[in-house]
Amino acid sequence: MSTTETQIGRTPSASRRSGRGAVLAALACLALLGGCNLLAPVGGMMENARREGSTEVEAEYTGLDNKSFAVVVSADRVIQAEYPAVIARLTTEISERVAKETRATKYVPGKRMLNFQFENPRWSTWTPTELAKKLGVERIIFVDLDEYRLKDPGNRYIWKGVAAASVRVSETDGRMGDDFVYRKTLLVRFPDKDGFTPQDMAEELVTTALSNRLIDRVSWLFYTHEEKNVITY
Repeated sequence: MSTTETQIGRTPSASRRSGRGAVLAALACLALLGGCNLLAPVGGMMENARREGSTEVEAEYTGLDNKSFAVVVSADRVIQAEYPAVIARLTTEISERVAKETRATKYVPGKRMLNFQFENPRWSTWTPTELAKKLGVERIIFVDLDEYRLKDPGNRYIWKGVAAASVRVSETDGRMGDDFVYRKTLLVRFPDKDGFTPQDMAEELVTTALSNRLIDRVSWLFYTHEEKNVITY
């Protein structure tokens, strides 16, 4: 067989091999594309599940077990004058939540604590040990409201709530009862997006949501709880 005949004779076989390779390559590409398309919804569902799920978070301070406590909330005169109901709400809600969720033996109810502060205006000059003795408790949770506002200074039209607090704990039945054994600084905001005005949200809604977020953050420090995996505050 001549060289020409040999070359001509081999051409159909090479073409078939080339065609099969192209088909296999095309099928592989389709399989890959189809796989990607099938996996995309699964990935989206997994992400949605993660966002909507929650995680158990342990308490940062556990020294309330088998102890009595009081929650003492304070703020400067400017905050008290502009938002007179905030101190009362924080005192009451945090006290009740912590009492319910921990193994404390007893606590000072919020209303009683507020009356005590009103009747003893110089309470802030007492040491933690002196204050605890008068209240009849072993632990004091101090919550200093460092900032509380619903709008940026000078802006009357856009809601931009901010609440910042310093949390401290005194173990007044110990040898160092006037020291703080635990400290934490917290900051929360509401709304989560800019641009909302009083026409979109009433002031009561904004201050309630903002204080609720701070109540959560302060209370959660003292007991194991569930937090959403994606949380905005």
